[in-house]
Amino acid sequence: MATGLSFLHENIKRLREDDDNWMMVGFEMTFPTLLEMAKDIGLDIPYDEPVLQDIYAKRELKLAKIPIDVLHSVPTTLLFSLEGMPGLLDWDKLFKLQAPDGSFLASPAATAYALMQTGNKKCLEYLTDVVDKFEGGAPFIYPLELFERLWVVDRLERLGLSSYFRSEIDSYLDYVYRHWSDEGIGFTWGCSVPDLDDTIMGFRFLRQRGYHISTEVFKCFETKDGEFIVYPGQSNQSVTAIYNLYRAADQAALPGDDSVIERAKAYSYAFLKERQAAGDLNDKWIISSGLPSELAYGLEFPWKANLPRVQTRMYLEQYGGSENVWIGKNLYRMHLFNNDLLLKLAKVDFSNFQRQCQFEWQGLKRWCEKNNLEMYGVTPQSAMRAYFLAAANIFEPHRAAERLGWARTVVIAQAISSCFQSSNAYVTESMLEGLNSELTSDGDNLARRGEKYSTVDNGLLNALHELINLFAPGEEASNDLREAWNTWLTELTTNDVHESCEGSTALLLVRTVEICSGRHCSANQNLKLSEYSQLEKLTSSICSKVGSRTLSQVNQNGTTTESTENLEQQVDQEMKELVQCVYQSCDAISRATKQTFFNVTRSFCYVTHSSPETIDSHISKVIFEDVI
Repeated sequence: MATGLSFLHENIKRLREDDDNWMMVGFEMTFPTLLEMAKDIGLDIPYDEPVLQDIYAKRELKLAKIPIDVLHSVPTTLLFSLEGMPGLLDWDKLFKLQAPDGSFLASPAATAYALMQTGNKKCLEYLTDVVDKFEGGAPFIYPLELFERLWVVDRLERLGLSSYFRSEIDSYLDYVYRHWSDEGIGFTWGCSVPDLDDTIMGFRFLRQRGYHISTEVFKCFETKDGEFIVYPGQSNQSVTAIYNLYRAADQAALPGDDSVIERAKAYSYAFLKERQAAGDLNDKWIISSGLPSELAYGLEFPWKANLPRVQTRMYLEQYGGSENVWIGKNLYRMHLFNNDLLLKLAKVDFSNFQRQCQFEWQGLKRWCEKNNLEMYGVTPQSAMRAYFLAAANIFEPHRAAERLGWARTVVIAQAISSCFQSSNAYVTESMLEGLNSELTSDGDNLARRGEKYSTVDNGLLNALHELINLFAPGEEASNDLREAWNTWLTELTTNDVHESCEGSTALLLVRTVEICSGRHCSANQNLKLSEYSQLEKLTSSICSKVGSRTLSQVNQNGTTTESTENLEQQVDQEMKELVQCVYQSCDAISRATKQTFFNVTRSFCYVTHSSPETIDSHISKVIFEDVI
């Protein structure tokens, strides 16, 4: 005991040095009670130390936010700290707030205190189950199954591993939906105090899986002052919870949503930027060294411009694995989704992806050289960028044909566009004649054209011929791809030389990826569906807008013009409509096909959003730099 008291005397002042964000959950309630118990048995502790008075003040502030009469009438977070309020509790009233499993807010400590004071059998049953499950011990909170399921899905997606666990993820989210409430959800199914963090994470994932979830749930966590809080009566704000709020509002907004989702996005973005500028990014729930860079990347790249493989590459450096420590009544680890095995698996998977990319890139480079595409302005850098955009969206090992079909299409389209911007009328006329011949024939007369067209023309025409006949599986697919190119070429040649052709190029990319994927038959059927036409319309419109120079124009003072702001608002609205088509529309169109539209659109947004230097940096990290 003497050693312990000596330690307290020597170190109690250090409490003042601690960050309030890292204060243990309920510490301001339980620690003063421990001090009172120590005083009652005569322990020599510096009770008048100012830092201890600060903790008492925090206790009074908490009780002012959640008065005792409120504690006894509705579920609040104070149920989690009942052991810190002796002499203040009316157990007859409190037992009306007991959870179905017998606990008080899933807290073994609070439930044990209730058992000690009342002998309640349901408390005993809960505690017995917990102690048996943990072989004689007990965590500070149990169960956490909703929290665990949601965070597992989040980590698997950001680590790029979700495609390996599709059935498990579907099962987890079905479970979340079964326990969904219009007032929000908590960390476990029996939790009577919903929280913003779990609710918003569930909202985002469920909407992206096609569940119809209302934005009205946001209002449960909005204060009269326009803030969004994790819990009523909270002492301080959570950085990670507000970041999750931002991600939900950014990624899952749909047309017709209540304006609360826009208020949530504006509030969360402003809050995070303010904390970022102040360097105040310690969170109340988790200690993570990667959190500052995670937030920096997330705020810089909105979802519409966030490519999956870029996000994963960055997150591999931000995800702390088993080093991440969570903050509750004690420090603890969540091994189910913060572990080194997941990190190792993700790194191996990404390294395998890089090796495949480097192999495919060498083949693409040789193809460009063989067909002399540099004559039309196709540089290794532009070809690399085309391949990177494909690989950053379509990264599964078995989808090489889709990646290379995308990349070759972009390269050929750029080469043809360069030709038609040439001042040499003969070259343009010759190329157009060759293209028309290729696109209106069965593709077997390339050799017979050899003497008629120039060597340069033959290289480009051969590249197009290979794409159409080697990547499209079967004659019907080849003819359909030929038709898609014909449509694109018609728009290119009829548009003004300065007019954007990105919308048509985007649809050509979608068609190419779908045909290269083997979804050709379903693609033909889709063309007859109004939903498919809507996907085409939105993709073309968004890509045309973000591809135009107007979107990136700024005034000399660095602020965006009014026309640019209006255009960005139109893009944001159309992106919401596209998200609705991709995630919330009927099942007549496959999810993979709808995702192709979204991937292509997102790649155009990414290019407009990012500087050339940023893109080059991402290419280096995603394709070439070893994952350590």
